[in-house]
Amino acid sequence: MPVVLIAGGTGLIGKNLTRHLNAKGYEVIIVSRKPSHTSGNPMITFANWNIDEQKMDIDALLKADYIINLAGAGVMEKKWTKKYKKEIVESRTKSSELLIRALQENTNHVKTIISSSAIGWYSLNPTFSTTSGEGVANKSFIESDAPGEDFLGETCRLWEESIEPVTKLNKRLVKLRTGIVLSNEGGAFAEFKKPLRFGIAAILGDGKQIISWIHIDDLCRMFIYAIENENLSGSYNAVAPLPVNNKNLILKLAKKMRKQFYIPVHVPQFLLKLILGERSTEILKSATVSCEKIKAAGFIFLYPSIDAALKELTGNKS
Repeated sequence: MPVVLIAGGTGLIGKNLTRHLNAKGYEVIIVSRKPSHTSGNPMITFANWNIDEQKMDIDALLKADYIINLAGAGVMEKKWTKKYKKEIVESRTKSSELLIRALQENTNHVKTIISSSAIGWYSLNPTFSTTSGEGVANKSFIESDAPGEDFLGETCRLWEESIEPVTKLNKRLVKLRTGIVLSNEGGAFAEFKKPLRFGIAAILGDGKQIISWIHIDDLCRMFIYAIENENLSGSYNAVAPLPVNNKNLILKLAKKMRKQFYIPVHVPQFLLKLILGERSTEILKSATVSCEKIKAAGFIFLYPSIDAALKELTGNKS
């Protein structure tokens, strides 16, 4: 039975990915600061690591055939103070450093490392146009585009650079630049739904900003696809084929959840900036990101459109 070691496996993506891996017959080892977790599932075990002290359970590493690194402090969870920005960056780069050092210093049979990244790599669309709320910018970002010069662009650059040395250890490296993940279990989608409980369809700013998103199941399938297809290496955008603007996403979701019983409300940019500070730049940012590279590698999306994703997530097939 192949073994996948997941760093950062207790979060939204990690929990879902573990279920998908188990369903395909993979044993999962989750490395955590709190390894006392128990799952009741013999195919899931927990091991210890501490990136600040640069220590980890080497026995867990020696059992692994594959490593998936999802570790990193939440980007939108706290105000972007100077201290928290440092934590966002170092929680990613130091986790890479710990894994690389452990692989260098211990004979192992790890074949492939799949490292999470994000479409925060890219700057904002210079101009964009949409058709019925779905479509692409005049230029879609591709993997060879340079990173943006903003905080998240620099963070993603440092993040990806920090894991690159594994290629010198003859390990295959795949980096997945993840878009906005749609899941009922948390993340941005849960925030989109909250106002709708009160009949409010909260459109952020003018609502024209393009969101490059991905359904949680497609994201998990993409991680597994990267494990199982040895022709994959380098960076791939983990986004659905059809981006959507914020207004259209919110109104489609409102119709699924509330039928006609909702009120569209634009949340002004100045209010978002007041509440979120610098983080509001990411909420209002328009980034149309291409998934053509992963599609060309043979990956097939279960949820290519926002309509397909919302039908599954809301259980409303109409």
